[in-house]
Amino acid sequence: MLRLISVFAFFTAVLTTPVYGAAFTTGPVFDKFGKKADIAHAPLDEATSFKVAFDVASGAKPGTINRKFDSASRFINMHVANGVKQENIELVIVVHGSATLDLLNKDAYQQKKSASNANLPLLNALLDENVRLIVCGQSMAGHSLSAEQFIEGVSVSLSAMTAHALLQQQGYTLNPF
Repeated sequence: MLRLISVFAFFTAVLTTPVYGAAFTTGPVFDKFGKKADIAHAPLDEATSFKVAFDVASGAKPGTINRKFDSASRFINMHVANGVKQENIELVIVVHGSATLDLLNKDAYQQKKSASNANLPLLNALLDENVRLIVCGQSMAGHSLSAEQFIEGVSVSLSAMTAHALLQQQGYTLNPF
């Protein structure tokens, strides 16, 4: 009976131990973005390399950060924190659909959404760390936008489909998250 109580107490402690919350931290690359949990038993070899494309189609609500953009900063933070050299990580974010508006510069976003673009600090931080931002030309046309309305550093592709096909030929994998 004592053994059963001990096993029950162990599983109760495991099941009630918080997994999220305070255990999530930023860094080592992005101090304000990309919260990740430290996983002690998942080290990666420093020679590991990644070429990953993120697909972002859904826009954020005005005043909020697009979670998919933050996922790219989290990807970098968690892999560098677990031993991968930052220079071995190449990320591209392909943006289309309603997320196209999240790439707009301050004035263009204000004009379209009547709000401030909360994504700008994160997008600039990503660009500073050599993350490429590609916008779908078809979505750009669909939203009646011009290339000049996007933040500096955004490149235009014929389409998101074109961008992903070309990136795949260059060895990029598609992150499904």
